[in-house]
Amino acid sequence: MTDMEKDTAAESAPTHSGFVALIGATNAGKSTLVNRLVGAKVSIVSHKVQTTRAIVRGIAIHDNAQIVFMDTPGIFKPRRRLDRAMVTTAWGGAKDADVIMLLIDSERGLKGDAETILQGMKEVHQPKILVLNKIDQVRPEDLLKLAAAANETIKFERTFMISALTGSGCKDLMDYLAETLPEGPWYYPEDQISDLPMRQLAAEITREKLFLRLHQELPYASHVETEKWEERKDGSVRIEQVIYVERESQKKIALGKNGDAIKAISTASRKEISEILEQPVHLFLFVKVRENWGDDPERFREMGLEFPR
Repeated sequence: MTDMEKDTAAESAPTHSGFVALIGATNAGKSTLVNRLVGAKVSIVSHKVQTTRAIVRGIAIHDNAQIVFMDTPGIFKPRRRLDRAMVTTAWGGAKDADVIMLLIDSERGLKGDAETILQGMKEVHQPKILVLNKIDQVRPEDLLKLAAAANETIKFERTFMISALTGSGCKDLMDYLAETLPEGPWYYPEDQISDLPMRQLAAEITREKLFLRLHQELPYASHVETEKWEERKDGSVRIEQVIYVERESQKKIALGKNGDAIKAISTASRKEISEILEQPVHLFLFVKVRENWGDDPERFREMGLEFPR
């Protein structure tokens, strides 16, 4: 078959589309995998756990299929109201998907939250696949034992062994999803990679830089909102964002000595937002104290979470 004939056959082939929910424990690598499969940064990635708070949809085209990945918050034992909202959101995302993809950190195996999630998936009735991540860190015989143990608990349609970091095994996973998702028209334009509004994506990027810069210094009681977005005549965009913290002591941490921390966060965030927008960005960050914002229903709506009573 000539290249022209192959192109014609591809164009006449039926299109597939559907939603794939990534479920897993915190730091299993869900956000890294979504970014890898989409081929662009659509989800916040950090060494800190519980950085994904709401469902982020990353959109990938593979062969004749449009695959919409739903990067859900890591499932863990909730302690605060925000924790409960994140876990509820994760399971809700699973129930809305065409395929459930359970991501397991191969190094940690079926311990703690991973075992709890595995048991919880018995209540989810959609087709399920198992994806073992970080396979380059584990011996092959241990991977086989892990896969066998998980499949004894849940009837998975298929098991894949991948590295989200290097991309190893990801093509086989994409091939399977493209063939498995239902026939039908695509949900989004071909060039769209996320359903996250740019204002919100920009806030997520700043929140990531906040985590990366401050490591263990600033607790999870921080939230970023994009308050102003102005397209300017010179082709640049002016963005004003507010970092909300709960106490004055946290504000000092976010600002840093002589404002060093906030300057570094702003520079890193501006650079990445500019690359995504492909236009110059003027970013202005402000830090405000809002006590107990974690109990404010409006903040939950801003994050795309349902406020738990």
